[in-house]
Amino acid sequence: MRSFASDNNSGVHPRVLEAISSANKDHAVGYGDDRWSEEAVSEIKKVFGDGCDVYFVFNGTGANCVAIRSCTPSYGAVICAETAHIFVDECGAPAAMSGATVIPVSTPDGKLTPELIAPKLHGFGECHHPQPSSVYISNVSELGTIYTIEEVKAIADLIHSHGMYLHMDGARLANACITLGCTMKELTVDAGVDILSFGGTKNGMMLGEAVISFREELSRNLKFIRKQSAQLASKQRYLAAQYIPYLRENIWYENARHANKMALRLAEILKKVEGVRFTQKIESNQLFFTAPAEIIKLLSDHYFFYFWNEAIGEIRLVTSWDTTEEDILNVEKILAC
Repeated sequence: MRSFASDNNSGVHPRVLEAISSANKDHAVGYGDDRWSEEAVSEIKKVFGDGCDVYFVFNGTGANCVAIRSCTPSYGAVICAETAHIFVDECGAPAAMSGATVIPVSTPDGKLTPELIAPKLHGFGECHHPQPSSVYISNVSELGTIYTIEEVKAIADLIHSHGMYLHMDGARLANACITLGCTMKELTVDAGVDILSFGGTKNGMMLGEAVISFREELSRNLKFIRKQSAQLASKQRYLAAQYIPYLRENIWYENARHANKMALRLAEILKKVEGVRFTQKIESNQLFFTAPAEIIKLLSDHYFFYFWNEAIGEIRLVTSWDTTEEDILNVEKILAC
């Protein structure tokens, strides 16, 4: 069955599979001392700048845990949206592994703002309270919305003035850059992001992520934190090799552009259906909307997807790099019945 449930359900880009296969030759020194890891780090530095440090890990939850541990002490607090992946979808792993307190903030669109963060910035120096140490944002957010460069800068300026760090979850960073027409560097380090969880499994990669540090003091202990967090791969070359074609051949760009394009096509079809109401802005490859029960039933008979809020009939559809024109046309035919 074809799926609009998640871009996690999509396949792996052929060039990424070839890259993994190409790394499967002879022997290579383990734990990252191999030419594929070196080459991948070089490609990442071409994108984000020579000043960054790169640490490959197994998955997104691991990347977030490692990043949070690097910038948030056990007596600290990380502030995030109440819909944030680290608060809702990671089984408490970031809090459990870091010991830090996660402070959720209610938002209408999954995005934090300086105005929403400011009330949480108190208790500094008081031993009775968790110390605000970092802010976590996802770009794209969990509600499909996107932080602009200016919005990221505004958050960074506020929290940096309090000695805090900004952590961005970039699981769908490529989709955000396509919408904004900017580079990944402009949306991260140039905008004040201190540490990035940089993934590609939602955009054509098979597995793994990279924790990218833009601050020397955060990099200082990351290799130890990664090892202690069980995120250091012995055969790291298979994780790293994927990033070589992904970045060098602009696979990240073409895949995200296609996914976003398919989402817009799908949205145009849904807008014509009576009773469909979008609950969030359409800014990426995720669509959030409510619909009459009969419409949802029609869709669910042919496609797998998730309810976001079953109480109000809100569902989420996600397009992927391998969503086809036929998938979109089939939806149109189904809804025309």
